[in-house]
Amino acid sequence: MSKFNTTMPKAKTKTTNLAGGEAYSQSNELALVSLLLTSFVNSQFYRDGNSSLTDLKNLSEKVKDKEFVAKAAIFARDRFGMRSITHALAGELTSQLSGHEWAKDFYDKVVVRVDDMTEIMSYYINNKTSKDNPKFPNALKKGFAKAFDKFDGYNLSKYKGENKEFKLVDVVNLVHPVPTDRNKEALELLIKGELKNTQTWESKLSEAGQIAETKEELENLKSDAWSELISTGKIGYFALLRNLRNIITQSPTSVKGACDMLVNEKLIKKSRILPFRFATAYEEINKIGSSKEVRDVLIAINQALDISVANVPKFDGETLVVMDVSGSMSGRASETASLFGSILAKVNNCDVMTFANNANYMSYNPMDSVLTIRNSFRFSGGGTNFKSIFTTANKKYDRIIILSDMQGWVGYTTPSAEFNQYKNKFGVNPFVYSWDLAGYGTLQFPENNVFALAGFSDKVFDIMKLMEVDKKALFNEIKAIQL
Repeated sequence: MSKFNTTMPKAKTKTTNLAGGEAYSQSNELALVSLLLTSFVNSQFYRDGNSSLTDLKNLSEKVKDKEFVAKAAIFARDRFGMRSITHALAGELTSQLSGHEWAKDFYDKVVVRVDDMTEIMSYYINNKTSKDNPKFPNALKKGFAKAFDKFDGYNLSKYKGENKEFKLVDVVNLVHPVPTDRNKEALELLIKGELKNTQTWESKLSEAGQIAETKEELENLKSDAWSELISTGKIGYFALLRNLRNIITQSPTSVKGACDMLVNEKLIKKSRILPFRFATAYEEINKIGSSKEVRDVLIAINQALDISVANVPKFDGETLVVMDVSGSMSGRASETASLFGSILAKVNNCDVMTFANNANYMSYNPMDSVLTIRNSFRFSGGGTNFKSIFTTANKKYDRIIILSDMQGWVGYTTPSAEFNQYKNKFGVNPFVYSWDLAGYGTLQFPENNVFALAGFSDKVFDIMKLMEVDKKALFNEIKAIQL
């Protein structure tokens, strides 16, 4: 089996980035991982969703070590919670894994939620085979058959996909999973068309709407439904986060129970919630107005966010966190940069800088909440001048953490000269963390001279803990996955 380190290209390969500036090429492996950990298959400043899928297909074909590609997909889905981009990669790999005995294990392990199977199969039907006469690889069928062992009747009923192009019953009829004690009855009912979805929050509220005869009765039934879902824990964590407004307005007496669920450490870890989801929820609830219930929920969201990133590393020495607030960072990339920058700053009490056309040091109070600190680090717009980071830095740092889409263009050359001048001026050679928030495929520093990070998940913090000991920790975490 080929080893990742032996396939890396020379580090100082110059290229031009999407903004027209000078940059360094990423290895195909790093470009693939960066795309997997940052793409929601939505439009970005320099790339639309379809282009992301084209880039994914091309990169998956360029990386010769197919086991690494498969493990990267599992890593992105299981550890980072990335869905659509991993569904697409799993679909693309159907034509690349022929002859690999471990392929069936890949298709088992890439399935984390029931509807991962229907999404992958839908991608496959629409992109890799004839719609009229689809032929599915045996590895996929065997892997999906095994994946059913993870799920019980509740999971199967929740993701039946009755209104979808490819339904869960279609998967069952194709792969013929061996029933287990926990899903035998549900599989039989699914095949007969009799499996009912009665325990989810959607079904509970739908039932209330069907039964109620008056507006007052509907309000009471909805309140009771929320109360039951929360008290029994039958509402998923993400669904809870997304429905906080409804709970506050429809069932105020359930707010305390909802807040208790929000700060439950086990539920947070199990949920795989990306940190920016808490920030989004906070902003939505903050729009409602002032009430005790609203304030209680805002407090709980703040606490939940702090719990979700409890693994943030505390670094020795002096650390500078730098956030790109330029024009191309609008949207999710900017939200994530400001959020993760605030988290790192609060935990490490470190210096903070933002940059666009120019770089500026920012003041903040480490005693404030992460979300309060974040409000002072928001997107501003402008050019992307990486050089200004090093011409503005006014002291010796042990490490510099840069959160950006890496599309530097002001001056049209990389910041290598300015970085070297900074090092000479202060007699220092800091660790540099290049945290890619877009996955466009280029760097502002040679790959072998930086710690290359990517993604929107707090799981990156686990990897950061290792990187100053193991520079290739991100890749080694991927390669450690068993197939």
